[in-house]
Parts: sequence; structure tokens; C-alpha cells
Amino acid sequence: MQRIRLRYTKRGRLRFTSHRDFQRAFERALRRAEVPMAYSAGFTPHPKVSYANAAPTGTGSEAEFLEIQLTEARDPDTLRSLLDASLPDGLDITEAVEARTPGLADRLQASVWELRLDGVEPAQAEKAVAAFLAAGTVEVERRTKNGLRTFDTRGAVVRLEALEPAADRPGDGACAILRLVVRHVTPAVRPDDVLSGLRATADLAPPVPAAVTRLAQGLLDEETGTVTDPLAPDREAAEAAPPMAAQADLPLPSQGGPAAKAPEGPA
Repeated sequence: MQRIRLRYTKRGRLRFTSHRDFQRAFERALRRAEVPMAYSAGFTPHPKVSYANAAPTGTGSEAEFLEIQLTEARDPDTLRSLLDASLPDGLDITEAVEARTPGLADRLQASVWELRLDGVEPAQAEKAVAAFLAAGTVEVERRTKNGLRTFDTRGAVVRLEALEPAADRPGDGACAILRLVVRHVTPAVRPDDVLSGLRATADLAPPVPAAVTRLAQGLLDEETGTVTDPLAPDREAAEAAPPMAAQADLPLPSQGGPAAKAPEGPA
């Protein structure tokens, strides 16, 4: 058995896909790419895919992760290319590594989010950020499957800052950019919860819904408030011991002639 860890994105209109929508699209891509998947036992076998901390529906992401289990070894880069070609634009497989260390889910300790607030002046956003960070606790309410819950958003926020929008951004109106690092806690504190906290502490209410994108997720460095790449340990382990699995992609030579080239694209 071989385990491959994948990093993928949700961009553009595809940010509105739910996690279940992505699951269906990804399983179709596995079939199109003819990936030799391992399956669960029982009356309704399912491909062995482990999804980790999916972004909420409606948010974009540059850093979603999952792990698949194969019955035959494959080269991660070739597999990435085949799967990426089998998915719609916006759901892009950007990296694949062979799993050589345990605990991918345990490494997803925090996320870096970017919130674009159209119609909000940067100076107004800076004042709201200062008020939020100065508060000891910032309680908000959210309806969950267990009913209405009240929880503290301030404790989960490691960093929060207001940035000037890029000079080449589209549009001429006011726009503020928030960059925040949020710990993965229970119950989860989402970017919209932080916006609710900013509304409660500083009356910050954007006139249009915020455009939210996850930029990264991984291990949290408490001293610097930065988030590190969760696939780095697997890449380092692969560099220390080059994988032999790629040889499994080579077909056996036929009698009397050279080996046929393995297909590079989905059937």
C-alpha cells in the first residue's frame, strides 16, 4: 500500500462548492485518471480518502489537504498531473507527496485567512482591528447543529492586521484587507465569526459580504504567529531516502521489443 498526500485549491466560482460536492468531483477524477485506489470493506466499499479540515462553503482556499491510499505504487508528480487534468478549473491539485511521516491532520493547527472588505476604508479597518485585539474576550453567537452557541473568538486569533489593498486590484471604491491567523479550536472559529467579533467590538459592518480566502494551514509557530507547510516533513523524508515507488510505473518489457510507454493522461 502507498499513501499520497495532496494539496488542492478552491478558486473563483468553485469556492461555492460544498465539501460533499468536492468529494463527488474528486472521486470522479480518481476514476477518470485510473488511480489504483484501495477501498474500504463492507457492502458499500468507498475509496480510502481522508479529508482534513475542509474550508467552509463560500470561501476560497489555496491550501486544502487530503490523503489517498493506493493498492499499487505511483509517482506522486505523475499522479498529481493526471488528477489535476481530471478536475474542473478552480479545483486544482497543486502538490502531491508520498506520505512518509504520520499525523497529517495533527499538523493542521492553524489557518491563515485573507478577508477583502469592499466598501470599508483601511483606516476604519485598522481601528476595528486595534479594538478587537485590545479586548480580553470577544464573544459571538453562532447556530450549530447542537443549537445556538456562544463562544470567544478572541482567544483563537493569533494575529490580525489590516493591510492596504494591492494597487492593481479591480474597482475604484474603498477596500480594506484583513490578514488573520486563527487556531483550530473546538468549536471552530471561522472568519465570519471574527467579522462578527469586529462588529461587536468596533461596529465594523462591511456593506457587502467579505471575500474570504484561506492562504495556508499547518503547524503554528507560537513565537512568530506564522504557519508552516504541513507537507514539508514528507518532502524532507523523501529527499533523505529517495522513493523507489516510481519504478512501479514502468511497465514490464514485452518479449522481443522495448517496453511500451505508460499513458500520461486519463483514458
